[in-house]
Amino acid sequence: MHDRRDSGEERITAFLAERLRPALYPQRVPLDVSAWHIPGEPVPAGIALRASYAPFAVGDPWGSPWSTTWFRVHAAVPERWAGRRVDLLVDLGGTDGAAGGPAALVHDAHGTPLNGLHPGADPLPVRLRARGGEQVRLLIEAAADPPIDPDRGTGLLHGDPATAGDTPLYRLRSADLAVRDDGVWRLLHDMAALADLMRALPAGSARRQELSHALERAMDAVDPAAAARTASRARERLGPVLARRAGDSAGSLAVVGRAPVGMGLRPAHEAVRACARAFSTLATLAAEYPELVVAVPGAQHHAWMKEHQPHVFERIRKAVADGNWAPVGGMWVPADTELAGGESLVRQFVHGRRFLRDELGADSDGVWLPDAMGASPALPQLARLAGATWLLARRPAPDHAPAPPHHTFRWEGIDGTALLTHLAPGAPEDGAPALTGAGASAPTPAGPATRALLPAGRPAAGPDRALLERTRRLADLDGAPKVTMQHPAAFFRTARDEHPDSPVVRGALDLAPHCGGFTSQARTKRANRLSESLLHEAELWSATAAVRLGIGYPHDELDALWKQVLAQQSDDVLSGAGIAWVHADAEAAHRLAQRRLERLVRRAAGEPDGTAVLNPAPVPRREVVVLDAPAGPVPGTAQLMPDGRLAVLAEAPALGAGPAGIPLGGTAPVSVRPAAGGGHLLDNALLRVHIGPDGLVRSLVDLATGRDAIAPGAAGNLLQLHREGTGRTGARDLDPRPGTIRDLDGAARVAVYAHGPLLATVRVSRVTGRSTVVQDLTLTAGSRALSIGTDVDWRERDTVLTCAWPLDVHAEQSRAGIQFGHVTHPVHEDGDGDPARHQATAHGWIHLGEHGWGVALATDTVHGHDVARRTRADGGTTTVLRTTLLRAPGRPDPHADRGPQRFRHALVPAADTADARDAGQVLCHPLRPGPAGPPGPPLVAVDNPDVVIDTVKLADDRSGDVVVRLHESRGGRAAVRLAVGCAATAVHETDLLEERSAEHPLRGGGVRLTLRPFQILTLRLVRGPVPCDAPEGHGA
Repeated sequence: MHDRRDSGEERITAFLAERLRPALYPQRVPLDVSAWHIPGEPVPAGIALRASYAPFAVGDPWGSPWSTTWFRVHAAVPERWAGRRVDLLVDLGGTDGAAGGPAALVHDAHGTPLNGLHPGADPLPVRLRARGGEQVRLLIEAAADPPIDPDRGTGLLHGDPATAGDTPLYRLRSADLAVRDDGVWRLLHDMAALADLMRALPAGSARRQELSHALERAMDAVDPAAAARTASRARERLGPVLARRAGDSAGSLAVVGRAPVGMGLRPAHEAVRACARAFSTLATLAAEYPELVVAVPGAQHHAWMKEHQPHVFERIRKAVADGNWAPVGGMWVPADTELAGGESLVRQFVHGRRFLRDELGADSDGVWLPDAMGASPALPQLARLAGATWLLARRPAPDHAPAPPHHTFRWEGIDGTALLTHLAPGAPEDGAPALTGAGASAPTPAGPATRALLPAGRPAAGPDRALLERTRRLADLDGAPKVTMQHPAAFFRTARDEHPDSPVVRGALDLAPHCGGFTSQARTKRANRLSESLLHEAELWSATAAVRLGIGYPHDELDALWKQVLAQQSDDVLSGAGIAWVHADAEAAHRLAQRRLERLVRRAAGEPDGTAVLNPAPVPRREVVVLDAPAGPVPGTAQLMPDGRLAVLAEAPALGAGPAGIPLGGTAPVSVRPAAGGGHLLDNALLRVHIGPDGLVRSLVDLATGRDAIAPGAAGNLLQLHREGTGRTGARDLDPRPGTIRDLDGAARVAVYAHGPLLATVRVSRVTGRSTVVQDLTLTAGSRALSIGTDVDWRERDTVLTCAWPLDVHAEQSRAGIQFGHVTHPVHEDGDGDPARHQATAHGWIHLGEHGWGVALATDTVHGHDVARRTRADGGTTTVLRTTLLRAPGRPDPHADRGPQRFRHALVPAADTADARDAGQVLCHPLRPGPAGPPGPPLVAVDNPDVVIDTVKLADDRSGDVVVRLHESRGGRAAVRLAVGCAATAVHETDLLEERSAEHPLRGGGVRLTLRPFQILTLRLVRGPVPCDAPEGHGA
């Protein structure tokens, strides 16, 4: 039997859609329309003003994917409309609520941007009070962005210009000027607010019944043939229920408009246009609704407006000054804080806060991550060092567990720094209907009443008039939370005062299922890591050259390159959740940045000649390196490689230069010989590695202890394939099907590729399905690590590629590197082989250990991994460490990850966490060929290996001061002496923006410091005129 309650709600919905909305605009006049189509890149309005236009009719098709059509529209306002509000009604042909779709920026007759147009969104008021008889001439820049919906899997081929096609996607449905009936407008929003409140209230409650009855009476009062004339009568019937005020126990819901700044479903040039549309619309709304507050994250988005749309940027400036516009987050873009490197997160805050402060006069004191699915526990300390005091994220959906038990709490990072954090209720795209339900679903029983902050707005356009009208009606209404527009900073000031003893939550914030994003679009992740490494080098060697040789420091170029790289680290790009075009753009931007960075490094360091190396890692190194063969003889031991290059032994201090081609001396050479039972034995007197005839690592023995890292009866370097849900798996999902695991332990080509005194390499080649895998397993003289280089030509679909290492270690927990430290995860008893169940992310290394002995796995660009253990028949424990190398998700890029891929790993037995950290640094910062001549000393060095020097650069204020950033890396208190190898008169501690605070005494060319566990410390070395002696230690 049909539920009467459902029937009543259906009647209300139908009444609003079929009776009131059509009556909003009782009078219309058609616009005269002409069009100019542009298939390629968009053009500025100045060019469009001079173009030739052809007549265009309502109903005509327009807009092949990603093209632009400029419409010229014109009409005269009828005399009878004098004194009335006149709106522009243009329906470009899209679907309200669809992901993507057509959108437009309306310009005046002179090309000045006025307002955005989106399907189902607010019309543009062209006259708030018409004179009657005036001419309206407008220019509409319509973008044919295709509808792409990763959740439903529709329109995915449109995400790549190569497969998008050229068929027009849309038809112009309407183009009119119209008069709005204000009586119908007010009734529509009265009824919509009350209907939403009614649905949010418990079934059977007195207030719900009262609202239902009032809405029924109001509908009965409206004459369908004369809605405008009878609207006031209907409003009178709603008056009593609208007049009922909320009680003192009602919750409080602060609402802030949420600007749409997502970067995953459109290429960069379209993201610029999307910002112009949304931001101009918000500026228009701010003039009409002075209570509006809209939160806009990302300095990059504002910088785009300054560069491409200066008129919109000036409107933003005014809205900031008037209090309507809240630049939030303090980052260059809302970054993926789990995958971006540590120094990248520093620069996100530095460049973001500086731009907002200098260009908009806004001091952003919070972190804004409502779209983030997770957040790194390194973030609280970084945020506080950048001047932030609070963070907003989104509360996990009810079906995602575990969720933090509180809505407002102090989030404590790995070093103990706490950040006041609020988890907002609702879905990311919530608009006006969320206001009633969100407040009711966000109980925070730490104060006298519920308090929550809801970022609200439509997915494409942000907050609209419906949201603002709803906010006004719910300001003090019985049954609803007390809804007000509020600046986020004001909300957090109140929350801090009301809850001075907020509960503490520790560890990473896990807010939604997203572990697939640790792996998807591996090329984008690799490109990001390489750019980060080169930026580190360019600053290090440029600072060294500036101090030692007087070479000018490239401030402007480094500033631009940092911003170029930071722009590719947004949450939806670095996680792999963008369309194909987005990732192609990101990788192209990285390649361009890398070419320019290589030029900066060569300019600072000099041209290499094969006789010296530069060490950009913060650890001293003595290792084998393969270089282009020098013109002259090599003084030390050398080994000719099959590709014509030369392997030599090199040595260099941390962050300094040293010779290449030194003698082996007491270092034992490497040998390779056949193994009993097949395969090969590699031996360097530190490790003995058995690579079986199937290419698997059968044993890896630490010769100092005689202990084998590989579990009995098992084999390491085991590649595995896991099937995922066919065609339905998103970039952030990781959903391997049970029982589909396949070990790649069959036939393989295994051969010795290189052998000699310095290194031995066994090459393993496999073909699996449509893909090929080539691995080089290398042992070098003097090394305690087995290096594995993996090249994959990946052609699979809906498949995950992992690499498993079954280790003979009884590990209770694993440790994984993150930005400026590491985290600990429990090791689970779990042998089902599901890589998604306990998937975690790592930066550079993972360590598994028992008392007195452990194993480290270092990685260059692989983040996702899982660890599980099981008890063997002999009573021992096998702990399986598995890295997730590749995926092939079908959404939103149907061809994600296909093609050539490269990874590097190193397995280090008998390792502690310091060994793991150093192995990760070595992989991420390879030795670089340097110029001939005596090596210059590093600028700074430390005498405690637990303290890592992360960054050496010149100060951004161009004073010539040297800035050094370092951190304690092992989770303990560390006393350290920083030796200064340049002329310095003082050492000041600074925040991330390099603004001075405490001074540290400089004595004897150094400064003594004590760091807390995982503390990040930035120092400013004020330079003097006289050079210092070279420092000794782990240097920079």
